[in-house]
Amino acid sequence: MNKPQTNMFAPETLLDPFDHYRAVHDADIDAEVVEGMGAYVVYSYALCNEAAGKPEIFSNDFTSLMGREEDEEINAILAEGWPDEATLLTADAPVHTRNRKLVNLAFSAPRVNAIEEVMREKSIGLIADMANKGGGDFVEDFAIPLPVHMIAGQIGLDKDAKQVKKWSDAAVDRFSQMVDHERKKECARSLVEYQHYMKGMIDDRRANGGDDLLTDLVNARVEGETPLTDPEIMSIMQQFMVAGNETTTSTIAGCLLQLIRNPEQMEKAKAAAGGRDPKLIGNMVEEALRFETPTAGMWRIVKEDTALGEHEIPAGSVVQLRYAAANRDPAKFENPDVFDIERKNARAHLAFGKGPHMCVGNMLSRKEMLVAFDELLERLDNFQLSDPDGIEVLPNILLRGITKLPISYEVAA
Repeated sequence: MNKPQTNMFAPETLLDPFDHYRAVHDADIDAEVVEGMGAYVVYSYALCNEAAGKPEIFSNDFTSLMGREEDEEINAILAEGWPDEATLLTADAPVHTRNRKLVNLAFSAPRVNAIEEVMREKSIGLIADMANKGGGDFVEDFAIPLPVHMIAGQIGLDKDAKQVKKWSDAAVDRFSQMVDHERKKECARSLVEYQHYMKGMIDDRRANGGDDLLTDLVNARVEGETPLTDPEIMSIMQQFMVAGNETTTSTIAGCLLQLIRNPEQMEKAKAAAGGRDPKLIGNMVEEALRFETPTAGMWRIVKEDTALGEHEIPAGSVVQLRYAAANRDPAKFENPDVFDIERKNARAHLAFGKGPHMCVGNMLSRKEMLVAFDELLERLDNFQLSDPDGIEVLPNILLRGITKLPISYEVAA
């Protein structure tokens, strides 16, 4: 077995990890300890799937890896806000179970379906603006503003969409483990600013009500469960901000890039857009989630000595489930490096995780992407990369997505 020469957490690998994934799968490496990190990385679909289904052993309580630091300067800034509360992403049962019950009431299918028309109107408006330009950065012109507008509206911050993006970017950078000390201080200040702003919004909804997810969370009640506290609501809303725009933005941008690079897939998708074959557009969204996997990996802490496949993993170990590698596993997906919008098992991907921690906003994200491409591919044509060397990706240990995609296009006849 030939061990790949690349390191999973090296910045250059994080920017372009696909040769590394191919190498570990070709070498039948389903998991390994990464040198210099002391962490296990799980690559295979079978083992990622198994571990994600055992939250009692592979704990989500990895706050120590992502939360407050042993830094007096940063902690002094954070002390001006509220404590970080483990709610969804970094909580285990019973805390996670309670919070998920309350959040599910707010993120229901009827609420998502009810806002489809808003998604469509926003998409059409953005496309009209794009049509007047004939080209530009697709991420800035469409892939960011659509999901940011939608999640900002749903959490009651529709008048502050640009601020939502700034707070979201700071949260991502804070957790990326790839930024310098000055940026970490900026991110801490951003968190405190967000918390104070959100506290005012929570107080307003509690006093006056509203019609958004924030109001739903403030009022959420499940028999036998206590209401959410203000810091818990702040934590959940921050996670909504990040999950509600970063991952959707990345998948929309990545999907368009793959359609441009695969003209035969573009033709199939264009023939299905405009409401002609929503099932195929929906399957394309699933294939884009598999192929791009914006949440590339997620940490777990091992609670007890355990075995995962042939690996004996001691209690206290840090594990990263590398979902992006699992979604390129040839044992699960035939020709995994081929972008195929008709792939039969595309929806089997792990892009949203699995089990009790599966992304709570997955229905909203899927609906946004389906609507976006249904309108984009119907109204615009002849998409091209205007500067292939201008595509940008930022290194991040957990997330991966295109941050700049220069394209040109024409108005569809």
